[in-house]
Amino acid sequence: MSKRIPVALQMFSLRNETEKDFTGTLKKVAEIGYEGVEFAGYGGLEATELKKVLDHLGLKAASSHVPLTTLESELSSVIEYQHAIGNKHIVCPFLPPERRSEQDYRELVSILNSVGETCYKEGLSFAYHNHDFELQPLSDGRKPLELLLEETNHDWVKAEFDVYWLTKAGEDPVKWLERYQGRTPLVHLKDMTTDGEKFFAELGTGGVDLSAILNKGEASQVEWWVVEQDQSRRSPLESIEMSFHYLTKNYITA
Repeated sequence: MSKRIPVALQMFSLRNETEKDFTGTLKKVAEIGYEGVEFAGYGGLEATELKKVLDHLGLKAASSHVPLTTLESELSSVIEYQHAIGNKHIVCPFLPPERRSEQDYRELVSILNSVGETCYKEGLSFAYHNHDFELQPLSDGRKPLELLLEETNHDWVKAEFDVYWLTKAGEDPVKWLERYQGRTPLVHLKDMTTDGEKFFAELGTGGVDLSAILNKGEASQVEWWVVEQDQSRRSPLESIEMSFHYLTKNYITA
């Protein structure tokens, strides 16, 4: 871990807080110590306004999660917004249930390639973010996540591996990082409770082998570690602060 990789927060973790006070919540994230944020919406702010807020708080736009339908229908405006806020990573965050058939996955390959090629030509990185449903085998034995990564252009379509969902699906995140080394500029860091519920946990409080994952960062050419906690048994702000302090103690200063 000789190369220090910055840490961002996926703002979906604080979705209730941002609904009440978007810029105030960004300020709290910066005060905790996060260097960047991964957006899941922009609080209704124009790009120039958001850029001023980020600059004032000393935060960087690490990446943006953009719904697949928006990528399909409004890509040019999405790209324009990213350029304006200084972000170079766009992520397809989720595949709706009605688009998860085997045929859908095969059709998604060309869609991801098309979006990815356009982003690539604009100097942006495009990635697909996994959950656990992409790890259920298809008729040919391959997993959808494998199909999507193997059949898309390596330069146009990257991966944002979510270590919680990989682990929940019975996969080893380290093996996926090794297999697609150099194709994972963003990694979602999460932990998972060791009880039967397998709930989302603050980093360092669950059973995911985070140390092994963090040790793969430099070799995998990770540009941002992205902390996300989909749900919390605590205050979400308390959870994201605990996770950041875990990284500060065990990784950032190492």
